[in-house]
Amino acid sequence: MAKEKFERNKPHVNVGTIGHVDHGKTTLTAALTRVCSEVFGSAKV
Repeated sequence: MAKEKFERNKPHVNVGTIGHVDHGKTTLTAALTRVCSEVFGSAKV
């Protein structure tokens, strides 16, 4: 069974967060997403 080759044509960054409950992980992720959408446009986020 042949598999199609997955082609990545968009730049990407994996971000991991580790922290205790209620220490701002979701707030940080939301802020990063908002800034990226403002800088790069919402189509890339």
